[in-house]
Amino acid sequence: MASHSTDQIQSHELIRGLGLWAATAVVIGDTIGSSIFLVSSDMARMTGSTTLVFFAWILGGVIVLFGAFCYAELGAMFPKAGGPYVYLTEGLGPLWGFLFGWMSAFLDRPVGMAALAAAFLRFLGFIFPVVATPLHTFHFGSSEFTFTFAQPLAVLVVIFVTAVNYLSVRMSGGIQLILTTLKVGAIVLIVLGGLLFSAKHAVASASLLSQAAPQTILGTTGAVLLALVPAMWAYNGFNDLGHVGEEIVEPQKNIPRAILVGLFTVGALYLLANVVYFRTLSFSAIAGSQHVASDVVRSIAGPTGATSLTIAMAISALGALHVVTLTGARVPYAMARDGVFFRFTKSIHPRFNTPGGSLLFLGCIASLLALTGTYEQLYSLFIFAVWIFFALTAVALLRLRKKQAGLVRPYRAWGFPWTVLIFLIAAISLTLNLWLNRPVRSTLGLLVILAGIPFYFLWKRSAESQTPPA
Repeated sequence: MASHSTDQIQSHELIRGLGLWAATAVVIGDTIGSSIFLVSSDMARMTGSTTLVFFAWILGGVIVLFGAFCYAELGAMFPKAGGPYVYLTEGLGPLWGFLFGWMSAFLDRPVGMAALAAAFLRFLGFIFPVVATPLHTFHFGSSEFTFTFAQPLAVLVVIFVTAVNYLSVRMSGGIQLILTTLKVGAIVLIVLGGLLFSAKHAVASASLLSQAAPQTILGTTGAVLLALVPAMWAYNGFNDLGHVGEEIVEPQKNIPRAILVGLFTVGALYLLANVVYFRTLSFSAIAGSQHVASDVVRSIAGPTGATSLTIAMAISALGALHVVTLTGARVPYAMARDGVFFRFTKSIHPRFNTPGGSLLFLGCIASLLALTGTYEQLYSLFIFAVWIFFALTAVALLRLRKKQAGLVRPYRAWGFPWTVLIFLIAAISLTLNLWLNRPVRSTLGLLVILAGIPFYFLWKRSAESQTPPA
C-alpha cells in the first residue's frame, strides 16, 4: 500500500524528460520564430545603412550573450520550474518574483502565443489569400479594427498547440526537436542558395556602400538604438530554458550548455541570413520589403521557391509558438505551488505529468488575445515589460553573488561582473528607449505589472492565515 501511495504521489510531479539536445532545441526554437524573415527591412529603414544594420545585429547578439551568461548561472543554481520567477524571488524577494510571474502569465506568454499564432496565419495568408479576407470592421473613435478569418483561425492554432503540450512533455520535447531542425534547415537552405546561386542577382557593392550615411535625424546612436528593438525581438527567447528546469536531465550541466550552444547557433544563422539578404537585393529593395526573406528567395528560385520558403516560415512560427507554450506554462504552475496564484494552475495531470491547469489558463487568455489584434499589435505589447525584468534579473544575480557567496554555482557567468553590468545597462537603455518611442503601449505594460501588487498581498495574507502557528 505504501509503495502504491508513493507511486501515486510521484505520478503527480513534473518529470525530467528533456535531454541536452531537446533543451538546446528549446533555446533555438524559442528564439528563432518569424522575426529573422521580416525585421531586417525594418532595421534598414531605421538606420539607412548596411553597416549599421550588421552592427545592430552583432551588438544585439553580444548583449543577449552577456544575458545568457546571467541566465546560465541562475538556471544551474536554481533548476526549478518557473525560471526567472525563482531567480527574482531568491535574489530580490518574493514580491519581485511574483511580479515577473504575474507579467508572464497575463502579458508576456499569452500575448507571445497570440502573436506567434497571428504570424503563422500571416504566412499562411501569403499562400491562401482568403485567410486575410475582412469579415467586419469596427470603429472606436478614430481607431479602426478589422476582423478577418485569421483571428478565429489563430485561436484554433493556439488550442492545437496547447493540446499538444497538455498530452506529454516527452512528446513536446521530441516535437520541438523536429520543428527546430526544420526551421534551422530552412535558414541554412536560404544561406546556401544565396551564397551559391545569387551572384548574378547581386547588386554592385558600390550600391550598398552608397547607403553608408544614416538617414535618420536621430543620428548614428539613435538609429542603432531603434534598430536594436527589432533585433532584440528576434533574439527574444534566449532566457526561457529555466522555465522547464525541473524537466531537464542533469540541469546543472545541460542548462548552461543548451543556452550557450543554442545562442551561438542562432547568432551565426542570423548573421549569415543577413549576408545573403544584402548580397542578393539592393539596400533600397530590402528597406522597402515587407517579406525580405521571401523576396530574396523569389529573386533566386522564382515564385515556387518563395512559396516553399513561406511554408518554412510558417513552420518556424509554429515551432516558436510550441516552445513559448511549453516554457510559459511552468510559471503560473510554480507560483500556484507557492500559494501566490490561482490554485487550479498548480494541478499536474495524473496521466500525462504536465501542468494541465496552467496550460489551460494560458491557452484561454491567448485565445482571447488572438481575437483582438494583428501580429505587430500583439508583440509590441510586451517588449517593454520583458526588458524591465531582464534588468531586474541582472540585479538579482549581482545581489546573490554579494549576499550569498556560499551558494553552490555549477556554472559561473563569464566576465563577471562586467558582462552582467553591461547587460543591465543595455536592458535599462532599451527599456527607456521603448518608453520614449512607444509611450502608450509601454505605459499599458507597466500598468499590467503594477496591477499584480494588490493580488500578491491578498494571496500572501491568505497563505499566512492558513499557516498554523509555530
